[in-house]
Amino acid sequence: MPHLALYQPDIPQNTGTLLRLAACLGIDLHLIEPAGFPLSDSALKRAGMDYLERARLIRHLNFEAFNAWRESEDRRLLLLTTKSSSPYVDFSYQATDILLLGRESSGVPETVHEIVDARLTIPMAEGMRSINVAISAGMVLGEALRQTEAFPVPSADARQP
Repeated sequence: MPHLALYQPDIPQNTGTLLRLAACLGIDLHLIEPAGFPLSDSALKRAGMDYLERARLIRHLNFEAFNAWRESEDRRLLLLTTKSSSPYVDFSYQATDILLLGRESSGVPETVHEIVDARLTIPMAEGMRSINVAISAGMVLGEALRQTEAFPVPSADARQP
């Protein structure tokens, strides 16, 4: 099942939204530190509401620690970026992929761009700069889950009207 990774996030509300998304879809969310806000349990609880207990949050002290883990697991790293001409819908996802989202204010450094396995973008209307990181994650993760047939299957009770 694909994972999400946040590179040094600086907006707690986006992190909370992504924690909720991860919990609802049953995926792992990797948080690569340092973050631009306090990462205390109370701060994360505020951002993630009551979904924090259900989210699988994995914290990494820095990008080097995250990347060492990723390489040991033999997972591809896919960067969502505006600095690409490869539309995310034209990519073939694998269940072991990690979708990396950059810092809201500055993306990821060039050193990270150089080591990713692919750089993917969301096509946008002329003159637009970027889409909110949480919305971007939801769009691309949805396509990755669709292609890998990894959406969670709700119980029969949950499907009742």
